[in-house]
Amino acid sequence: MVKTYRPNRLSEALRIREQENVIVLAGGTDLMVRNRSWSGTLPAFQQDVLFIGHLEELKRIKKEGGLIVLGASCTLAQIMHDWRVPEYIKLPLAQMASPAIRNVATIGGNICNASPAGDTLPMLYALNASLQLNTGQGSRIVNIQDFITGPGRTGLQDDEILTEIRIPIADFNRQYYKKAGLRKANAISKVSFFAVADCRHDRIREVRIALGAVAPTPVRSREGEAILAGIETKARLDAFPDLKACYEKLLSPIDDVRSTKKYRHKTALLILEDFLGQGLEGG
Repeated sequence: MVKTYRPNRLSEALRIREQENVIVLAGGTDLMVRNRSWSGTLPAFQQDVLFIGHLEELKRIKKEGGLIVLGASCTLAQIMHDWRVPEYIKLPLAQMASPAIRNVATIGGNICNASPAGDTLPMLYALNASLQLNTGQGSRIVNIQDFITGPGRTGLQDDEILTEIRIPIADFNRQYYKKAGLRKANAISKVSFFAVADCRHDRIREVRIALGAVAPTPVRSREGEAILAGIETKARLDAFPDLKACYEKLLSPIDDVRSTKKYRHKTALLILEDFLGQGLEGG
């Protein structure tokens, strides 16, 4: 029989995590689906469950130096409604799932689920997010691209809990997010695309671009971003064959029940084209 733990403090949760073989559950919107059983029956968890979604230490949002720091158990809705969080961080969150799910789902859960289609992940990759991982003995900071190692796989150790997401704040005056799915709402991404840029006098000064659901992990080309720095804000992808090649070599989509690798590959490049042609205008 599965045992459940509901600690009152983070220190207690870390002690349980160190001593027991447990699954860490915050919002549970991914884990409940992954462990679902027959209709009307309890979920089929194979390990004891440690609940952390209620811990106040993990639900805080703060500005710290040049960072916005999000507690791992902050819900998507909480982040979306916090005035301290830049709008470009909120952009993909607003298109995730339904309002009811956003009230429960946590940003830490979306990260630790490590799905190639995780909607927060391209944003976090593009913004150079880092993660704080705690044990009862201390903590370590790891870049998100080093933390996610493959589909459903992370570098989280058996005694660790993800406690904070740390995102550097920058001055971006362009923001762009697009996802392709089976419908406009409540859809898992076939392709997702997040970009921010600092544009002045119709030229790109800096740009960050990351794509999801087109490879085992989100992809970002710093080489491609360097090519874009300094060009005019309205451009055609075909005019920059080196840029197109930078992204094509990163794309390794798969065929699955939601889409085909051919569709994902073509759509990713079409969205990149749209960003270059339309997404950098105005603002």
